[in-house]
Amino acid sequence: MAKGSSGSYQAIWEFFGAELRRHREDAGMSQVELGARAFVSGTYIGQFEAAIRKPQLDIATRIDEILQTDGIFERLCRKLIDDPRYADYFAKAAELERLAAKICDWEDSVIPGLLQTPAYARALVLATHPFATDEFVDDRVGARVERSQILNDATRPEYWAIVHESVLRIPVGGPQVAAEALEHMAAMARERKVLLQVFPFSAGAPANNGSLRLMEFEDAPPTAYTETSFSGSLLDDPAVVKRANRAYDLLGVAALSPEASLALIQSAAEDFRRCASTT
Repeated sequence: MAKGSSGSYQAIWEFFGAELRRHREDAGMSQVELGARAFVSGTYIGQFEAAIRKPQLDIATRIDEILQTDGIFERLCRKLIDDPRYADYFAKAAELERLAAKICDWEDSVIPGLLQTPAYARALVLATHPFATDEFVDDRVGARVERSQILNDATRPEYWAIVHESVLRIPVGGPQVAAEALEHMAAMARERKVLLQVFPFSAGAPANNGSLRLMEFEDAPPTAYTETSFSGSLLDDPAVVKRANRAYDLLGVAALSPEASLALIQSAAEDFRRCASTT
């Protein structure tokens, strides 16, 4: 299967799930029994088999050991984690994103990836890769769109996002694309798929510079992920994660209420619409 297609990746995860179910049933184990031996819940095993959630590498390795499958699940997992559509430093965070029970994002310059429209994502990719091939751009955009589907899943994580007001003022992709992107973000908030706040210019200096993501899990310790233009760091030291949580709390305290934030986003979208109509 070609790795350039987001559909191909999903197909491989579905193959992973089907093989897991087959080997588990051949071993005479229930999902609960396999989960207990792999140190996850039976519900998680069921979600792996349905390709709703993707297992981490260590879980895939344990499943191989339990079912005596000669490393097939570890190899499949490694193949899918090694995803060229993501920067190396983000690949692990992208995998953990699929397993998170709660995600909290802070962005000070762009709309969070889970809330981006395809056109907005394309404009961002082209801004950083102006000489890229169409295939490269399509792969990167497809990966971002695929990631956002977790917010439509029945098992979607609890999702919080705080964006700096500057995010609302930068016409990424031009006024039309920016307006559509802000309207999409507002729609996601109205559908209660994200609890969204805006950190206004009037609040002064934010408690965190650059992007920040906090992730909580049902069966694992929380992590923090920070990113700049050229690097990212996945942090799991409890003291560091605690500091990151405090920074996020301070951002939330200084941000507008969800209602006021939604009104400001809609106003900014209308400004872009007016600008687009005059050009």
